[in-house]
Amino acid sequence: MTTTHVSLVITRVRDQARLTRSFDLRAQNGERVAFVPGQVAMLQVAGQHPGYFAFASAPEDPDLEVLVKQRGGASNVIYDLKAGDTLELVGIVGHGFPLEEEKHRDLVFVAMGTGVAPLRSALRHVLKRKSDFGRLVVLYGARTPDDFCYRDETDSWEDAGVELRLVISRPDGHDWSGPTGYVQSLLDNVLPDLKSPVALICGSKEMIDQTRERLGKMGFKPNEILTNY
Repeated sequence: MTTTHVSLVITRVRDQARLTRSFDLRAQNGERVAFVPGQVAMLQVAGQHPGYFAFASAPEDPDLEVLVKQRGGASNVIYDLKAGDTLELVGIVGHGFPLEEEKHRDLVFVAMGTGVAPLRSALRHVLKRKSDFGRLVVLYGARTPDDFCYRDETDSWEDAGVELRLVISRPDGHDWSGPTGYVQSLLDNVLPDLKSPVALICGSKEMIDQTRERLGKMGFKPNEILTNY
């Protein structure tokens, strides 16, 4: 864990998905907070144990950003905070994604639910130096269309050349014409076309284990399957 203690002020709050909001944060003293794409912030509010929230912003973005879903404890308290409120960054954990080691390779981002946060951090970082990498593919799964975050941003990803595929696992009662099932089911459709892919995955432990197993059967070596934590 990187030990740090920085007071942060909330500069913007946006509804992103059902029971999920994004928070833009800035150090009160104006200093930059250094982190690796994919790393996780330990955020604390008075009277609560710290909560763990992956950075959704790239390290070079002007503000820090995290996704907060109501899950109890610190998540519920932070979820109700407003612009101008403050909280404490008390640590940064996880190794993040070693993107500098993956130059010139195709990157496949596989995310489920709020797991899109650390992958967005990595994607925003990569898009600023797109010529250093090969093809960029984002496979993003959620339970329903209401559970996708950053829908206002996905068009700009596609405009930048990202191949985006969305999938939902619970289509009943929703107006949805796209693929259904779990996000790892999309791998069979995209990976055969890629020359030198590396997978970056984030989601539940079950999803990560299933994705890792499927990628292994498709010929991925362990060092070609990256998790942020």
